[in-house]
Amino acid sequence: MKFNFDIECTPEEARRFIGLPDVAKMQEALMQDMQKRLQDNMKALDPETIVNAWFPASMQSLTDMQKIFWSQLGVSFPEDEKTKKKK
Repeated sequence: MKFNFDIECTPEEARRFIGLPDVAKMQEALMQDMQKRLQDNMKALDPETIVNAWFPASMQSLTDMQKIFWSQLGVSFPEDEKTKKKK
């Protein structure tokens, strides 16, 4: 034998009937905390902040970065016009 019961109630009424605790205030506080943390982390994703963190201030241009990269690989490159004029 099989019985089916259809009970119409809201989630709040079902929670109270079963005896589960009301965690709405806790969830709201946690969501506000998570929102604040996400906003703080989004500020760290600013392109200028990322570039400043990845590259030292002494690297003034892409050319400097390329020279450092090639020197680490052991590749020599001819002096450019700017370097020749400085000497």
